[in-house]
Parts: sequence; structure tokens; C-alpha cells
Amino acid sequence: MSVVAFSVLGMTTFVLVPGFWLGAWAWDEVAAPLRAAGHDVHPVTLPGLAERAGEPGVTLESQVDDLVATLDGLRDVVLVGHSGAGPVVAPAAERARDRVAQLVFVDTGPLPEGISHLDFLPPDLCSWVEQRMAENGGDYPMPDRATLGRHGASTDGLDDDTFAEVHRRSTPEPGGAVTGSARRAEPDPSLPKTVIACSFTRAQVVGLIEAGVPGFAEMGGSEWTFVELPTGHWPMFSEPEKLAALLAGVGAGAS
Repeated sequence: MSVVAFSVLGMTTFVLVPGFWLGAWAWDEVAAPLRAAGHDVHPVTLPGLAERAGEPGVTLESQVDDLVATLDGLRDVVLVGHSGAGPVVAPAAERARDRVAQLVFVDTGPLPEGISHLDFLPPDLCSWVEQRMAENGGDYPMPDRATLGRHGASTDGLDDDTFAEVHRRSTPEPGGAVTGSARRAEPDPSLPKTVIACSFTRAQVVGLIEAGVPGFAEMGGSEWTFVELPTGHWPMFSEPEKLAALLAGVGAGAS
């Protein structure tokens, strides 16, 4: 089903938050068909990235606060977070609950309070990231394609030229966003939450939920739904039209 087919169901307000290393530009090919279908789309650049590179004192908390401020004045938002933005959109939605109608995690999930991105990594990868940060002034630059693959971040669906352009436009992730955590509230079962699983499957998520893995354990609530979009970890580049159609469908449900 095309994105345009959803336009008859009414306009949805989307706030799109990219993951590590990316700015609002990463959503260009997703935002275009959503806007063509009549939706109100707000791609976000978090503090310290892209055109906001160099902003001082960036932490995960400050990124959450910045996103909450972005939501001010909006209503019935479908708030979308990709990858490293999962731990940003979850607490932002909790703090701006009156403005958020639906929360969407694109190939990601939330993190509990007190757990950082580094804490979520296996020890060997955590040490590697810490070394890279030490070599780059405390920030974490985007790894090359082979390294991402070894670390489980699939680049499937991206040709070499596309990946090279994404890598060229990437910004080192502010260290405070990598090593910090954000305050969380109790999960709100009245807030619908959808996971668009791209580089993992719903069955794998269920296994992680049952195992109590942080970042997945809270996904066992009745307010959670799962949709699969088989591709790599960056569907906004590998399958932008399909991702836009799925988001439009989520928005129609939220309306």
C-alpha cells in the first residue's frame, strides 16, 4: 500500500529523531512521501550533531530535554526514534505525555534509567568504543562499514555509494550521550508503542523480553506491537518508502 493511500485518513504529526551520528537530513527520503500524503513532519537534529555539532555539554539528558522542547506546541504526535534515539524518545514521551499519541522505535528500544549505551554493549565492544572515544576527544565517530557489520549493526540494503555518503555526512556522537543515562518514569501502558524491527525479528525480540534483557524487558506490555521491515539497521536509507508507509499506518492507527 502506498503512503498516499493513507492521506484520506487524515493528517498525522510526526517527529522523527535519528540515531547515532545522524542529523535531521537522514529522514529526507522518508519525510518527502509523508508530506506528499498530507502529514506534518518534523525531522529533528539532536544537540551535538550535524548542524548542531560543537554544542557544549551534550548529555543524554540534555538531548531528552531538547526533544521535549521541540514537542512544545505540538499535539497528538507520533514520536519516532531510530537506533540510538530509542533511549531519547522514551523519556521524552514520558515527560511530554500530553503531546505524544504514539511512540515508535525503529530497530531499537528504550533503556532503563541508570543504563547507558555503553552499559548495553558486550564487554569487548564496550572497550573498543571507549578506546575510539579516547582517540577522538571523548566523542564517538561512526565506524566503517566492515566494523559496523562485525559489531552487529547491519548495513544490508545500502550500496557502497550510499553508505559512503552517509558516513561522509556523519558526525561523531557526543560522548555524554554515549556514556550517560536519562531519567525515566514508570512505563505508561496507555501510550501505544510500536517497534519496527529491521535487522532483528519479532521472534528474537520475544526471546530477549523473556530473558529480561535491558532495553527489551519492558516491551512485554500489552501496549506494545511489532512490525517487521526486513532490511539493514538504517531503513531510512535502504527502504525509505516502505518505512514511510509503515509510519503512515501507525499514524492512522493513532488517529
